[in-house]
Amino acid sequence: MSHNRGPAAGYRGTKGRPMVKRARYEDYKDRYPNYGFELSEDGILLMRCHTGGGSLVWDWKSHDDMADAFADVAGDREIKVLIHTGTGENYNADWGLMPDGTLPDPPIYDAMPGVRGLHKLDEKAWYNRQLQQNVLEVDVPMISVVNGPCNIHSEVPLMGDIVLASEDAYFQDVSHFPRGQVPGDGQHVIWSFLVGHNRARYFLLTGKKLSAQEAKEWGAVNEVLPKDQVLDRAWELARELVKRPPMVLRYTRQLFTQNLKRAYLEELGHGLARETYAQQEFFPFGGGMEPLDRAWNDKPWS
Repeated sequence: MSHNRGPAAGYRGTKGRPMVKRARYEDYKDRYPNYGFELSEDGILLMRCHTGGGSLVWDWKSHDDMADAFADVAGDREIKVLIHTGTGENYNADWGLMPDGTLPDPPIYDAMPGVRGLHKLDEKAWYNRQLQQNVLEVDVPMISVVNGPCNIHSEVPLMGDIVLASEDAYFQDVSHFPRGQVPGDGQHVIWSFLVGHNRARYFLLTGKKLSAQEAKEWGAVNEVLPKDQVLDRAWELARELVKRPPMVLRYTRQLFTQNLKRAYLEELGHGLARETYAQQEFFPFGGGMEPLDRAWNDKPWS
């Protein structure tokens, strides 16, 4: 595909700060170790989450880089449709593996008091806010393909305009309340927005594993397909969408995200403040995504 663009926008500060400014595919397509991009001749951008070509391993770097990656996508005015998906067995269900592929053992449950904890939690909250705002700033229709289990940051694919899921996919918020944290980093916004407040509260408080079919019945997913067909269906839909004029595509996305942006504006900052404040008392890290097996202050843990 031919791209006739001016110089790339130098929009990152000293810490990789994501800001939505004009971006070029050639400049960001190989920028991120955990996010691969492919651009079709008709302007469909495939964004695939991965770690080493397999399912994404979610850690602080992949978390922060996803914010930057969506800033680039949002700043690329030449794409027409975005397909966002995972790789391999999971969409996003592997948490913080060690370099050898194992989980930290024993798990670490600790407070983050004092100035160091304050600054670290503030940085994570800042990146989280940028991540979700940048997804909503994507200016073209977004098709999300949940290719397998998703128990971490399910709000990202659910902000798509069309959400497809494989038959083996499920949604679960195991990284927050079941592990002793406030579900305030966007889960409280997206699930209430899509499925209603009562269902959302139950889902977040119990750590319910919501199957793809249940998610469809609840209204969070549009189609459930066999695993080997779900990405092909996304391409089929995308090729139909790109027949429309570019301004129609962009303005329709803006129209569809307006109320969701308003919901995030009203509640995301509030949720992050509650979550990070509580993390100063109890911060679970490591040990996978298993729920607490005893009271939070029952020590020692090892």
